[in-house]
Amino acid sequence: MAKALSLGTIAGAAVVLTTALLGSGATFASAPQLPGPKSEVKRGNAIYRNYCAACHGPQGEGLGENWKQRNTQGELPPPPHDDTGHTWRHSDEMLYRMIREGWRDPFNKTERLTMPAFEQILEAKEIEAVVEYLKTLWNEDQRTYQRKQTKKE
Repeated sequence: MAKALSLGTIAGAAVVLTTALLGSGATFASAPQLPGPKSEVKRGNAIYRNYCAACHGPQGEGLGENWKQRNTQGELPPPPHDDTGHTWRHSDEMLYRMIREGWRDPFNKTERLTMPAFEQILEAKEIEAVVEYLKTLWNEDQRTYQRKQTKKE
């Protein structure tokens, strides 16, 4: 004759199992990994608004839909930094260097930098804060991809 399990026995087993799982470090859902501390992101946002928004848009949305089309000088317009652009494809180091040293599109027909250098304007910690702010403009899949790119370098 089979015995029916009491509610107390089932509840007790559930508590033991849950405690064992949590004690082993198991999680039921992975929490999204967000960018750096809020204060750093907030600082990066302020710096972005002052130095980057004029070219890349107030919320990183860019200034037009034709950011992939070259102009008559062969230059590409500044890309959006939000999830519609390609910024999330670059490692932290690459983003840091592009902000610090600027960047010249190799297809540009002029000698000037396509992206101006900010090394004489922004300190290292300010550039790092901007990079952390940019990460808030991407979705979780993009942040995951970008973290992997950063680990590769």
